[in-house]
Amino acid sequence: MLTSDVVIVGSGVSALNCALNLPRWMNVLIVTKDAAEKNDSFLAQGGICVLRDENDYDSFYEDTMRAGHYKNNPESVDIMITHSREVINDLIAWGVDFEKDEEGNLEYTREGAHSNKRILFHADITGKEITSTLLERARECDNIKIIEHFTMIDIIARDNVCLGIIGVDKNGKTEAIKANCTVFATGGIGGLYKDSTNYRHLTGDAQAICIEHGIELLDMDYVQIHPTAFYSREYGRRFLISESCRGEGALLKNSKMERFVEELLPRDVVANAIFAEMEKEGSEHVWLDLTPIGKEEIMSHFPNIYEKCLEHGYDITREPIPITPAQHYFMGGVKVDMNSKTTMDNLYAVGETACNGVHGANRLASNSLLEAIVFAKRAAKEITAKFDYYEKNAEEKGTGVDFEKEAGKEKYNDLEALKEKYKKLVLDEIEKERKNRE
Repeated sequence: MLTSDVVIVGSGVSALNCALNLPRWMNVLIVTKDAAEKNDSFLAQGGICVLRDENDYDSFYEDTMRAGHYKNNPESVDIMITHSREVINDLIAWGVDFEKDEEGNLEYTREGAHSNKRILFHADITGKEITSTLLERARECDNIKIIEHFTMIDIIARDNVCLGIIGVDKNGKTEAIKANCTVFATGGIGGLYKDSTNYRHLTGDAQAICIEHGIELLDMDYVQIHPTAFYSREYGRRFLISESCRGEGALLKNSKMERFVEELLPRDVVANAIFAEMEKEGSEHVWLDLTPIGKEEIMSHFPNIYEKCLEHGYDITREPIPITPAQHYFMGGVKVDMNSKTTMDNLYAVGETACNGVHGANRLASNSLLEAIVFAKRAAKEITAKFDYYEKNAEEKGTGVDFEKEAGKEKYNDLEALKEKYKKLVLDEIEKERKNRE
């Protein structure tokens, strides 16, 4: 049995930022389902939003609400925006290298549904730049331990208090981790879908476990489809073509090379227009033409997209590429308050796993990294402030619990059956929410 003050499940930007904002006297254990770098935070291309100045607040707020069809939680949106500059300063202090102009000032870009240029970026691999930097900082901390290839399969709970988790290590051994506080940061649900830009191993494990334990979920039917994923007949994760390509001038075209939609409308509107055009033409994809951006800008701003498309035989500086919508982001998830606490004591959820209502029914481009970082920091601050209470809570409720016996329960013997059960639980919950909203 392993023990920790705090166990964090996941290794994306929310998990790492939470860990780094916990005090150094606290023993923090990060467990992650695959390699630490195999998470969707690493895949984020476009950038991260920030409030440039107070004059942009109303516009930033309205853009977020409008994209979310006004289903957003206004308090969450306000917190995200007003704390954006603070967390950007944190990232820069940790060594994140955002693009700058010739005078050394931060450079901003724009994406779909944004009224202004307010997105910081690092070429077209912003997520990799941020997450790899935070991972490097975490690995430098003596109080943070990272265990890779460890899959959470359940939590241990008594009287609505989380006492830790049960997981399977890389050798197939089922093991309990006893912790005073647990943080879910397990990412999205893309592995449940045939076409997704997510890693295949992200299958909504935290949400399934919450269903099993009566922990509240929220807006489970709010699943975002990204308009532009590279079209392929091969099985596996779809390569994302960043929203910022359209923000910089890329055009969507049908088989006749005619535009059929305003490219900078919200993602769901653009995705629906593409689906309609595909149905109209009887095709499996439409085309994205990046040539209006210009070769020089493509090579400097989108080098990763250029290389990936070239691998598939397309030179985006000279020709359009085939694209199709794909599942991309999960706005719903584990219900949390403004400090990322779930409805179970001693349990928090952050990042795409959680739902505080900030995104509403449709996430505004480049708000994902920002939301994850802002609310992960708030989780860390509250865990620190309430740690004595959580420690006492865990001690009282954990008295008499045999953690090794918990890990040895018969229901964990058939892991494949358990995984399939969890997938069905999540998909059924999404469908139930969808029907309830009709």
